[in-house]
Amino acid sequence: MAELVQYYGTGRRKRAIARVYLRPGSGEFKVNGRPFEQYFVTESQRVSAKQPLVSTESSAAFNVVARVTGGGVNGQADAVKLGIARALMLFNIELRKKLKAEGMVSRDSRSKERKKYGQKGARKRFQYSKR
Repeated sequence: MAELVQYYGTGRRKRAIARVYLRPGSGEFKVNGRPFEQYFVTESQRVSAKQPLVSTESSAAFNVVARVTGGGVNGQADAVKLGIARALMLFNIELRKKLKAEGMVSRDSRSKERKKYGQKGARKRFQYSKR
């Protein structure tokens, strides 16, 4: 039986986690078993998710299979972007320089700040009354 060649990368953004597999192929892109265009509805989400493949000119060389959980759709698109970038670096380490120059190698660590006790939210307080 033929050995399955694939490159794996994990991407995270806010609460979203993406497990991305790059397999040599014709450029097919599936997210959670659904076609790419059906899962990522807006154009900005599509551009964000495909950015590493477009910048390295390898969108037609790989089939992308992504499993995404948690977060919202925008966060999931950014998680897929990081997962693809990490998988591409496993495929060819020379691509790291180009991906790093475009800011796709580092994880965006910004996330929601927790709500504190005795307050209305993370930063908002209850109204203070002097008299």
